[in-house]
Amino acid sequence: MEARLLHIFRNTPEGRETLLQSIHFCKVMDAAPLVYIPRFIKFLMYFENDVVQIDLDDSYLASPGTAAERVEALTAEYGLEVAFLVPKNFTSATLPDIPSDVDFMTCPRSISDFSAKIGLGYIGSRVRRLVRSARFPVLVPGPVCKPWTSVAVFFGGSFNAFKALKLGIRIHRQTGMPLRIFTRTEGKDPDHYRQAVQERRLDKEIAACGAEWHFWEEGTEEENFYDVPHDALIVLGVSGRGLIRDILSGSLMERVQSRLANPLLIVGPGYSAG
Repeated sequence: MEARLLHIFRNTPEGRETLLQSIHFCKVMDAAPLVYIPRFIKFLMYFENDVVQIDLDDSYLASPGTAAERVEALTAEYGLEVAFLVPKNFTSATLPDIPSDVDFMTCPRSISDFSAKIGLGYIGSRVRRLVRSARFPVLVPGPVCKPWTSVAVFFGGSFNAFKALKLGIRIHRQTGMPLRIFTRTEGKDPDHYRQAVQERRLDKEIAACGAEWHFWEEGTEEENFYDVPHDALIVLGVSGRGLIRDILSGSLMERVQSRLANPLLIVGPGYSAG
């Protein structure tokens, strides 16, 4: 069955940039765009162990009369057929329930209960909670649409880092794009990480991909991050040791966002595919 990416459309210039990034992702990953045009500023998503309420701002309700037409025009331009999500169930009259049985979801920084702080360098708490609960990876777009031509996995050796690594390998196999792995060693020998990968029997898969593995043994984060290609999709996990420890619940995610304008594909603890 064809993979589906859920996109919440905002009929504004910023929303167009976000949609273009979802379209590029779908085109590259051979996925189908599933677009929800909100009629209300809130909705619920039910997961196995959590219910997440997503709060939008008023810009998501802008120009409803032209929203579907614009979505169809942009997706058709890139040879994609779009499906529109129309909620069937409502928790209350103005609180629709949005299905969570998708394979990916685009979640811009503006989906947040801290809308006044949104910008490059800040991820809202609702985005963090969504990532923690979702069974699918969450695509957090960059500020503007810039097609990515390679994959960069941030790997720190944690349980979720291995999920991110497997997802990165999957994307490489599906797209043929170059794969790079980046590890901040935190004082450990690089062989520590190589052995961990070997124990999970991923060393041969990495070799088969021709992946480059970069170890950051010294230098500041800003110096290290410069090694990440500007046109790469960054894949990372939400918790663990090293570089990605508590990446969504502390200041590190804000530092990653403020120094790297790349799109991110974030794997949470609920992700089990691959």
